Amino acid sequence: MVTSGNPRSLGAGENRWLGSLREFRSIRVVAFCGVMCALAVILRAVATISLGPYLRIGLSGFPNQVVDYLFGPAAGALFSGALEVIKFMIKPEGVYFPGFTLSAVLAGVIYGTILYRRPLTVTRVFVAHLLVKLIVNLGCNTLWLVILYKKAVWAIFPARAMTNLICLPGDVLVTYLLLKTVERTILPLFGGRFSERK
Repeated sequence: MVTSGNPRSLGAGENRWLGSLREFRSIRVVAFCGVMCALAVILRAVATISLGPYLRIGLSGFPNQVVDYLFGPAAGALFSGALEVIKFMIKPEGVYFPGFTLSAVLAGVIYGTILYRRPLTVTRVFVAHLLVKLIVNLGCNTLWLVILYKKAVWAIFPARAMTNLICLPGDVLVTYLLLKTVERTILPLFGGRFSERK
Protein backbone atom coordinates (compact mmCIF):
# COMPACT_ATOMS: atom_id res chain seq x y z
CA MET A 1 0.00 0.00 0.00
CA VAL A 2 0.98 3.64 -0.21
CA THR A 3 1.68 6.14 2.50
CA SER A 4 -0.07 9.49 2.48
CA GLY A 5 3.17 11.32 3.36
CA ASN A 6 4.63 10.74 -0.10
CA PRO A 7 3.39 13.35 -2.56
CA ARG A 8 4.03 10.94 -5.45
CA SER A 9 1.91 8.19 -3.89
CA LEU A 10 -1.38 7.31 -5.48
CA GLY A 11 -4.37 8.06 -3.32
CA ALA A 12 -6.93 5.39 -2.57
CA GLY A 13 -8.54 4.42 -5.84
CA GLU A 14 -6.56 6.93 -7.90
CA ASN A 15 -5.92 5.82 -11.44
CA ARG A 16 -2.28 5.53 -12.60
CA TRP A 17 -3.20 7.30 -15.83
CA LEU A 18 -4.70 10.27 -14.01
CA GLY A 19 -1.73 10.39 -11.65
CA SER A 20 0.57 10.32 -14.66
CA LEU A 21 -1.32 13.15 -16.39
CA ARG A 22 -1.18 15.22 -13.22
CA GLU A 23 2.62 15.08 -13.37
CA PHE A 24 2.47 17.69 -16.15
CA ARG A 25 1.03 20.27 -13.76
CA SER A 26 4.55 20.84 -12.46
CA ILE A 27 6.82 23.27 -14.30
CA ARG A 28 9.75 21.21 -12.99
CA VAL A 29 8.40 18.11 -14.74
CA VAL A 30 7.85 19.97 -18.02
CA ALA A 31 11.36 21.47 -17.84
CA PHE A 32 12.87 18.05 -17.09
CA CYS A 33 11.02 16.56 -20.06
CA GLY A 34 12.50 19.32 -22.22
CA VAL A 35 15.99 18.39 -21.05
CA MET A 36 15.31 14.70 -21.76
CA CYS A 37 14.00 15.65 -25.20
CA ALA A 38 17.21 17.55 -25.99
CA LEU A 39 19.30 14.64 -24.72
CA ALA A 40 17.37 12.17 -26.90
CA VAL A 41 17.89 14.35 -29.98
CA ILE A 42 21.63 14.58 -29.28
CA LEU A 43 21.92 10.83 -28.66
CA ARG A 44 20.10 10.11 -31.91
CA ALA A 45 22.59 12.31 -33.77
CA VAL A 46 25.79 10.98 -32.17
CA ALA A 47 25.02 7.55 -30.70
CA THR A 48 22.90 5.79 -33.30
CA ILE A 49 24.07 3.26 -35.87
CA SER A 50 21.89 2.58 -38.91
CA LEU A 51 22.23 -0.93 -40.28
CA GLY A 52 20.28 -0.30 -43.46
CA PRO A 53 16.72 0.98 -43.75
CA TYR A 54 15.26 -1.72 -41.50
CA LEU A 55 17.59 -1.68 -38.46
CA ARG A 56 18.85 1.03 -36.17
CA ILE A 57 20.69 0.61 -32.87
CA GLY A 58 21.22 3.53 -30.55
CA LEU A 59 20.90 5.14 -27.16
CA SER A 60 18.23 7.74 -27.90
CA GLY A 61 15.48 5.64 -26.27
CA PHE A 62 16.94 5.83 -22.78
CA PRO A 63 15.69 9.38 -22.04
CA ASN A 64 12.20 8.14 -22.96
CA GLN A 65 12.50 5.34 -20.42
CA VAL A 66 13.57 7.79 -17.72
CA VAL A 67 10.46 9.91 -18.40
CA ASP A 68 8.25 6.80 -18.49
CA TYR A 69 9.66 5.61 -15.15
CA LEU A 70 9.39 8.98 -13.41
CA PHE A 71 6.10 10.27 -14.79
CA GLY A 72 4.07 7.27 -15.95
CA PRO A 73 2.20 5.95 -18.96
CA ALA A 74 0.19 9.04 -19.94
CA ALA A 75 3.13 11.43 -19.61
CA GLY A 76 5.39 8.88 -21.26
CA ALA A 77 3.02 8.43 -24.19
CA LEU A 78 2.69 12.18 -24.76
CA PHE A 79 6.45 12.70 -24.39
CA SER A 80 7.37 9.80 -26.69
CA GLY A 81 4.89 10.80 -29.39
CA ALA A 82 5.98 14.44 -29.36
CA LEU A 83 9.65 13.47 -29.29
CA GLU A 84 9.24 11.18 -32.31
CA VAL A 85 7.83 14.08 -34.34
CA ILE A 86 10.53 16.49 -33.07
CA LYS A 87 13.34 14.07 -33.93
CA PHE A 88 11.93 13.64 -37.43
CA MET A 89 11.62 17.42 -37.91
CA ILE A 90 15.22 17.98 -36.80
CA LYS A 91 16.75 15.13 -38.79
CA PRO A 92 14.33 13.61 -41.31
CA GLU A 93 15.11 10.09 -42.46
CA GLY A 94 12.88 9.24 -45.38
CA VAL A 95 9.23 10.24 -45.32
CA TYR A 96 7.26 10.88 -42.14
CA PHE A 97 5.10 7.89 -41.28
CA PRO A 98 2.63 8.25 -38.37
CA GLY A 99 2.86 4.55 -37.55
CA PHE A 100 6.28 5.10 -35.96
CA THR A 101 4.79 7.86 -33.79
CA LEU A 102 2.08 5.43 -32.72
CA SER A 103 4.81 2.88 -31.91
CA ALA A 104 6.65 5.44 -29.76
CA VAL A 105 3.41 6.24 -27.91
CA LEU A 106 2.73 2.53 -27.34
CA ALA A 107 6.27 1.97 -26.01
CA GLY A 108 5.78 4.89 -23.59
CA VAL A 109 2.53 3.33 -22.39
CA ILE A 110 4.16 -0.07 -21.86
CA TYR A 111 7.23 1.22 -20.02
CA GLY A 112 5.17 3.69 -17.98
CA THR A 113 2.55 1.12 -17.00
CA ILE A 114 5.14 -1.40 -15.84
CA LEU A 115 7.66 0.95 -14.19
CA TYR A 116 5.75 3.99 -12.87
CA ARG A 117 5.46 4.16 -9.07
CA ARG A 118 6.50 0.55 -8.66
CA PRO A 119 9.59 -0.95 -7.06
CA LEU A 120 12.39 -1.16 -9.61
CA THR A 121 13.56 -4.74 -10.20
CA VAL A 122 15.51 -6.45 -12.96
CA THR A 123 12.47 -8.66 -13.62
CA ARG A 124 10.17 -5.65 -14.07
CA VAL A 125 12.66 -3.99 -16.45
CA PHE A 126 13.06 -7.28 -18.37
CA VAL A 127 9.28 -7.68 -18.78
CA ALA A 128 8.95 -4.07 -19.99
CA HIS A 129 11.73 -4.49 -22.55
CA LEU A 130 10.45 -7.89 -23.69
CA LEU A 131 6.94 -6.55 -24.29
CA VAL A 132 8.24 -3.50 -26.16
CA LYS A 133 10.51 -5.65 -28.32
CA LEU A 134 7.72 -8.13 -29.14
CA ILE A 135 4.75 -5.79 -29.54
CA VAL A 136 6.35 -2.57 -30.77
CA ASN A 137 9.68 -3.45 -32.40
CA LEU A 138 8.86 -6.81 -33.95
CA GLY A 139 5.11 -6.29 -34.31
CA CYS A 140 4.16 -2.71 -35.12
CA ASN A 141 7.47 -1.43 -36.50
CA THR A 142 7.91 -4.44 -38.77
CA LEU A 143 4.40 -3.84 -40.09
CA TRP A 144 5.20 -0.16 -40.74
CA LEU A 145 8.39 -1.12 -42.60
CA VAL A 146 6.48 -3.64 -44.72
CA ILE A 147 3.95 -0.94 -45.62
CA LEU A 148 6.62 1.68 -46.34
CA TYR A 149 9.11 -0.41 -48.29
CA LYS A 150 6.72 -2.94 -49.86
CA LYS A 151 8.85 -5.84 -48.64
CA ALA A 152 7.65 -9.24 -47.51
CA VAL A 153 7.58 -9.63 -43.74
CA TRP A 154 9.95 -12.58 -43.88
CA ALA A 155 12.47 -10.55 -45.88
CA ILE A 156 13.08 -8.19 -42.95
CA PHE A 157 11.75 -10.02 -39.87
CA PRO A 158 14.65 -12.46 -39.22
CA ALA A 159 17.31 -9.73 -38.99
CA ARG A 160 15.05 -7.57 -36.82
CA ALA A 161 14.26 -10.52 -34.52
CA MET A 162 17.95 -11.41 -34.16
CA THR A 163 18.93 -7.79 -33.41
CA ASN A 164 16.21 -7.44 -30.76
CA LEU A 165 17.17 -10.78 -29.19
CA ILE A 166 20.86 -9.85 -29.05
CA CYS A 167 20.13 -6.36 -27.66
CA LEU A 168 17.66 -7.53 -24.99
CA PRO A 169 20.13 -8.44 -22.19
CA GLY A 170 22.22 -5.30 -22.70
CA ASP A 171 19.15 -3.07 -22.87
CA VAL A 172 17.79 -4.57 -19.64
CA LEU A 173 21.11 -4.14 -17.83
CA VAL A 174 21.68 -0.55 -19.00
CA THR A 175 18.07 0.45 -18.28
CA TYR A 176 18.13 -1.10 -14.81
CA LEU A 177 21.42 0.58 -13.87
CA LEU A 178 20.29 3.90 -15.36
CA LEU A 179 16.93 3.85 -13.57
CA LYS A 180 18.57 2.81 -10.27
CA THR A 181 20.78 5.89 -10.61
CA VAL A 182 17.72 8.01 -11.45
CA GLU A 183 15.93 6.55 -8.42
CA ARG A 184 18.75 7.67 -6.13
CA THR A 185 19.57 11.04 -7.70
CA ILE A 186 16.66 12.48 -9.69
CA LEU A 187 13.53 10.88 -8.20
CA PRO A 188 13.93 12.72 -4.86
CA LEU A 189 13.66 16.01 -6.78
CA PHE A 190 10.15 15.02 -7.85
CA GLY A 191 8.58 14.13 -4.53
CA GLY A 192 10.81 11.61 -2.85
CA ARG A 193 11.13 7.88 -2.98
CA PHE A 194 8.29 5.56 -3.73
CA SER A 195 6.74 3.72 -0.85
CA GLU A 196 6.43 -0.04 -1.01
CA ARG A 197 3.78 -0.99 -3.52
CA LYS A 198 2.52 -4.16 -5.08
